[in-house]
Amino acid sequence: MSELTKEIQLRSNIFFKLSGAMDGNLDAIEKRCGVRLRATENGVGINGEEDNVNNAAKLIDLLVGLIGQGQTVDKVLIERVADMADEGGGDEILDMFRDAVATTARGKKIVCKTIGQRNYCKAIKNNTLTFAIGPAGTGKTYLAVALAVSAYKRGEVDRIILTRPAIEAGEKLGFLPGDLQMKVDSYLRPLYDALEELFGVSDYTDLIDKGIIEIAPLAFMRGRTLSRSFIILDEAQNTTEEQMKMFLTRFGEGSKVVVTGDLTQIDLPYGGKSGLRQAASILAGIEEIAVCHLTERDVVRHELVQKIIKAYDNAK
Repeated sequence: MSELTKEIQLRSNIFFKLSGAMDGNLDAIEKRCGVRLRATENGVGINGEEDNVNNAAKLIDLLVGLIGQGQTVDKVLIERVADMADEGGGDEILDMFRDAVATTARGKKIVCKTIGQRNYCKAIKNNTLTFAIGPAGTGKTYLAVALAVSAYKRGEVDRIILTRPAIEAGEKLGFLPGDLQMKVDSYLRPLYDALEELFGVSDYTDLIDKGIIEIAPLAFMRGRTLSRSFIILDEAQNTTEEQMKMFLTRFGEGSKVVVTGDLTQIDLPYGGKSGLRQAASILAGIEEIAVCHLTERDVVRHELVQKIIKAYDNAK
């Protein structure tokens, strides 16, 4: 394949933000795209095989667009944007980082960071019941909570209900010391943290006291009908088939339900069958129900987490 040289014109301040400390970002782009980059008088020069140069140019254009939106470019973002570009992103990538899912109490915008996350959020908005299945770190729970908070602030729901099976899905809370709140706090802490960040501690505490936000173990959903509520079942891989059926018959008119879980992390005792696996299988294809599968490519924690998840998958 023929060699090609291409130059992308950049203002000096944009080039500085693109290149990173000690040109670390440029090194990452070179490694990812198989090209050679050099600073020029007007921007950055790209040299290499034609396809690689064109891919690098596309990646740099996207990164420059994100810089214009206020994003900080680092090696993790470069890999993430390159992955999405390989999947045929483009303008959708810029839209994804521009459109906020929610805003925290401190004014930070929460945005989708992968195509999979964007499709997941679209599914929640467009369906009554959404299943999200995927490994840890893909934002399954956090994005669901963010959308619940946004729905509440827009007046679309009156309550936010968050639940998860406690203690290996058996929910045997009696032996733990303290009242109900103390018994379940350690299992529900990730949900508390997300809500506190999005509402602010003061508003969050007030909404808890008023019962507008309710966080409880799955066993306490039995016998209830929840209307105009945004309901999230977290760690759903640890529900039994009976528990899942019970939960999925709790919501009433005007409610939206999100069920999240990781089928590689089932802790049910004695070979119990996961209610999440069964429900996602038998309910797929029904109108107003979506099943979203997130993968290691949607992991937004440390880049090493992606490699760890992939290594475990390959070892099966």
